[in-house]
Amino acid sequence: MNKKLITIIVAVALVVVVLTVSLSLYFTRYQWDPKDTEELYLQNIAKVGYANTIDTAIPQTELYNVINNHFNSALSEGKTVKKAIVIGYDGCRADILAEMQDQNSAINTMLQDGASINLAYCGGVNYPAENTQDTSTAPGWCSILTGEWADVHGITANKITKSMDTKTLFTSLTEEGIIDKASFITKWGGHFTAKNSTYKLEKEYCEQKGLNVAFNKCKDDEASHQATLAEVSSVDCADFTFVIYEPTDSTGHGKGFSFNNPRYKEAFKKADSYGYETIQAIKNRATYATEDWLIIITSDHGGIKTDHGGPSIQERMTFIVTNAK
Repeated sequence: MNKKLITIIVAVALVVVVLTVSLSLYFTRYQWDPKDTEELYLQNIAKVGYANTIDTAIPQTELYNVINNHFNSALSEGKTVKKAIVIGYDGCRADILAEMQDQNSAINTMLQDGASINLAYCGGVNYPAENTQDTSTAPGWCSILTGEWADVHGITANKITKSMDTKTLFTSLTEEGIIDKASFITKWGGHFTAKNSTYKLEKEYCEQKGLNVAFNKCKDDEASHQATLAEVSSVDCADFTFVIYEPTDSTGHGKGFSFNNPRYKEAFKKADSYGYETIQAIKNRATYATEDWLIIITSDHGGIKTDHGGPSIQERMTFIVTNAK
């Protein structure tokens, strides 16, 4: 066999290997799940044990009132200070909660402690009416933090900067002297560091006014988690902490938002383990017994295939787990 023929054979073999690996990576990245139907979604929703139904789902904007009322209500006997934390699981579908674990689960821990669990909705109106704002990150979290839909706060989609006509709880609670300190922890630059980030003007406003609001941009979820543990473990921790964990959203975009996707299930369990460790750190505070803690676990939106923003039930429904009475 001459050298020229050997070279051709080797070259062809390399091309075959490259194509095989590329196709393998493509199909490993995502295969659309044709079984991710509304019927299956509803079956899994029923397994979770929500206290309400899709028809009676709570608007995610209601969390603004829950948090605001907490800080403006009287202290219970034996309590000396109000604290609150929102633990966000970005892109976490409401049906995936059927996969919560007995151990190392924030949601299960809260339910064992007597918390409530309810279906909620994003998108401006409840399913099946057509959504009036994208079922995406910026509109979802902004609706929670302002208590308004996009017709008021203006964030109909990602990559829009909110004006100061509608302030978030970070700013209003601190500016009014109701709390001393707030902390926003996330890895996504679209919240307050990118050019057209949602809270860019609000961050500048807080800095100009000297408000004690920390906007913490972390490099990844693990860094966000460590920053959160450090925050809630500190003696003078923020009165209001808002952390967003993103394993479910990142995995959904890369591997598919589906109850049938084992990687999406693992991503949920990862986020829920972060939440569990966060709650345990709160309970381990030396002053925990005299602190009145409001704890909320929620999501901004769901997802379908490898995206979100649309009108499907998989994208529209979220959830609220809270110890609020």
